[in-house]
Amino acid sequence: MRGILYTGGELTDLVSFARLPSYLQTFLREQNGVVAYFGGLHIRGCVTGPPWHALAEAWQGETAFWRTYDEVTETDIPFAQDSVGNQFLLRGDAVLFLDTETGELADLEVDFKHFLFGAEKFPLDALGMEQLRAFQQGGGVLKPGELLSLHPPVCIATSGNSKPTSKAVPVAARLTWLADFYRQIKDLPDGQQVRLKPL
Repeated sequence: MRGILYTGGELTDLVSFARLPSYLQTFLREQNGVVAYFGGLHIRGCVTGPPWHALAEAWQGETAFWRTYDEVTETDIPFAQDSVGNQFLLRGDAVLFLDTETGELADLEVDFKHFLFGAEKFPLDALGMEQLRAFQQGGGVLKPGELLSLHPPVCIATSGNSKPTSKAVPVAARLTWLADFYRQIKDLPDGQQVRLKPL
């Protein structure tokens, strides 16, 4: 993996580790999670802290994704996220993509090994890094423990020529905002007009 900004330390959450499929255990034994591609991909580790890197927090914590998103089940493993907080989940051997704005779940039709291979070979496409690239070209730096906050959200079509803005925010703040946004829009019909409060 390129552009590594952070690697998790030793395995300190052995309870979560024991519940993982063997191929993910093998990966985490080598490096206990990683922030790579200059923030384009964050693979969580089996750690007791920091909370933003802890797999258990995202999987079983109070704000676990299955508690918020209708399509996610308690057994889905939220092993990674992209630079804006969309999630990559393991369901059996399949890697699923959760759009955290809309709650839509897509099967990427790859297993874990081929997901990593695709990210390595085609990071811009596989990890949807366009917003991160634009942020970096404007001089922005995404640090470990941060995600990009986008305004307006990607799923909203806007009128006029207002340019979307992005800024780095703590992981927890971004994921909380996304969960709140999803709860507010999930029952709205397509094309429904909404008014956004500025960030």
